[in-house]
Amino acid sequence: MAEEESSGRAVQDVPVGLLREPKSLLYSVDVRIGGYGRALNAHESLLLADERGYLGKAIGYDNLQQDISPRYIMSLHWHPVRLLSKQPPALYDDAKKKYVDWVASGQLKSRKYDLFHGWSGSSLRSLRVAKTRGIPSVLEIPLWHIEKMPVPPATLQRDAGKGGFQAVLERVFTVTTQQMLEEYELADLLLVPSECAAKSFSDAGAPEEKLFLLGAGVDTELFRNDTFSEVANVFSAERPMRALYCGALSRRKGVHILLEAWHKLSLPHAQLTLVGTVCEDIKPTLTQFENPSIKVIGFLSCVDEVFRQSDIHIFPSGCEGSPKSVYEACASGLAQITTFEAGDVVRDEVNGLIVPPNDVVALANAIRRLYKSPRRILQYGRAARQRAETEFTWDHFRERLARAYDLVLRRSTL
Repeated sequence: MAEEESSGRAVQDVPVGLLREPKSLLYSVDVRIGGYGRALNAHESLLLADERGYLGKAIGYDNLQQDISPRYIMSLHWHPVRLLSKQPPALYDDAKKKYVDWVASGQLKSRKYDLFHGWSGSSLRSLRVAKTRGIPSVLEIPLWHIEKMPVPPATLQRDAGKGGFQAVLERVFTVTTQQMLEEYELADLLLVPSECAAKSFSDAGAPEEKLFLLGAGVDTELFRNDTFSEVANVFSAERPMRALYCGALSRRKGVHILLEAWHKLSLPHAQLTLVGTVCEDIKPTLTQFENPSIKVIGFLSCVDEVFRQSDIHIFPSGCEGSPKSVYEACASGLAQITTFEAGDVVRDEVNGLIVPPNDVVALANAIRRLYKSPRRILQYGRAARQRAETEFTWDHFRERLARAYDLVLRRSTL
């Protein structure tokens, strides 16, 4: 293990009971608290602070959890930004980020808190206040460094010559690249979701000691799969290989590459199920490669059962933070085919196969390899479940977060 001052990404070898803790944490996020995605991360993070007795206040756009007393949650459910809900989604989302940041910055000015935890894109005002008042801060990064993303997030294309009320709204509420870069500079520690995300910050010049690898977690009981070992010796018409993709169906996540690879293979005894919201950019490709062996289910609020009914999970994304479905497939005991860009859950040749993004041939070869070796699917699945239990429970996530807080608090006293 590296020493605490040499690398923020090192998980220090310090007993949990000896970790430094804040007296009062302010947590701010521009989504609901409790639910799925970042809302789930926020909930699990706050459980740590609540359990340890240092949760001062959590700010979010609704409170969907029941584990933490509502007196610690500032819900912005009836926020004034609702007046902009008819505006383009990008503008509305950015306005929500600006508003939660404004509320959090006001809370920090009260001097009630000695640690601030915010999210990238919605924390600039708060980080400025924290820096001015000497309050240590951590900034959670959902994806990569904004300037290193191969496909930048959806942003408004503003016409500089356009006037009127719409232009004013865009000028006031749009979260710009420059503002996010300032957040990176102001935060004392950046919580990155994966090694690939960390590399994007290192490549952009961020010091190693400012990066802390947080990752995510999974409910290993919910995604327990007692039947994952029942893989056929040879796939046949009676027992085809059941492949699954779970996530938004979009080009950024490589669904077009998966569909082309599947078409190229034409496996006689294999089924591909696509679970997730169908984005506009993938609809032409779905039509192009429509096939009886491909089933598009769409969005599901509960996906544990569909994982239990599958043999392998394929997630060929070209740009991710730490996608939940890869953790869920791991906990479900599924062999996986994915990319380095899709996080750190899969280790090549241990619990799955790693392929380059946007490579149809490499992906097709990996699928064919598992199709021809059900024994390998079983081997990878067992290793996946073991890894989920020993590294990726939410308890493991909270321990990493506790060490991140310890690190930034220790540095603040130097």
